[in-house]
This record gives sequence, C-alpha cells and structure tokens, in this order.
Amino acid sequence: MCYVVYLESERLILRKFTDDDWEDLYEYLSNEDVVKYEPYDTCSEDECKEIAVWRSKNEAFWAVCLKENNKLIGNIYFHQNEPKEFLTWEIGYVFNSSYYGKGYATEASKRIMQYGFQELGAHRIIANCNPKNTASWKLLERLSMRREGHFKKKASFNKTSDGKAIWHDAYQYAMLEEEWFRMI
Repeated sequence: MCYVVYLESERLILRKFTDDDWEDLYEYLSNEDVVKYEPYDTCSEDECKEIAVWRSKNEAFWAVCLKENNKLIGNIYFHQNEPKEFLTWEIGYVFNSSYYGKGYATEASKRIMQYGFQELGAHRIIANCNPKNTASWKLLERLSMRREGHFKKKASFNKTSDGKAIWHDAYQYAMLEEEWFRMI
C-alpha cells in the first residue's frame, strides 16, 4: 500500500515529521497539561530532538501545521492495527495548548479520517481516551464517532512510589466506513 506524505484541509497541512520539528514539538511536549493523559511524561529538548527524528521515520505520526506559516501545532497518530485484513486504523492526537479551542484538532482528525476511509479503504477507525480527558472524548463525539465501550482499569502509564501500577479506565470510540459515507 502506498501512503501519502502530505494532506491539506482548509487551514492546515498534515505532513510527515522532519528532524527540524523538534523545537515546535518541545513547545507542547514539555507542557505537563498537554501530556497529562499520554503514556509518557514531559520531554526535554534532547528528547524532542530524538522524537522528531524517530517520528520522521514512522508513517503513523503526522505533523499538523498551520497553512499560513507552517507552524507545527500538534500531531496526529494514525496507524493500522493488526490483523491487517480487519482494515482497522486507530487515531490519536496531541496539540499545543496555545492552539486549543480553535477547532484545529477536529479539522485535522476529520482530514485524516477522510484519508483513511476514502483513500486507504479503512473499514473501521477507532480511538481510545481516558474518561477524565473530557476534551478528548468531546472531540471524538464532534467527529461523530460512537462510544462503544467503557473499559475499567484498562491501562497503566504510571506507577506508585513502591512500583505498583496505577490503572485507569478507557473509553473506546469507533466509526465504520458506511457511517462515514452516510455523514459526508
């Protein structure tokens, strides 16, 4: 399957990462509020340099940039799950808090979903989020994704001081190909 490396929406460009994206990545991955629900802690400049290089080689990560000035304001994760024949992709997102409330995450997510359904032939697109992350599940609902489950203590990203896992719940959302095509 051939993947594109550049997508456009009304105000945004979604493109593959480059090594030079580390400064903009650092701007938001160093913010505790931004990474609060992510499976990693805040990142240093050196870590962001490594992340930018790694993401530039990973087809699942998309840099989300403003068309007007090419400023990287966030990223989309979009990856096909196994088994491949189930044609299921998973979407995730992290955005710079300076750009919250402007509809950028919704616009970028809609564009990547369009790419998934209309160009990659996805049967299903899923997303997971922590129920405490209200902004995330509200975004998924704005995308017309359906909440399919509330999984109790599904994941653990952190540990107590004595090394025990701190478990958290997760919502799972999904949209089927036919739901997408009915919506557009």
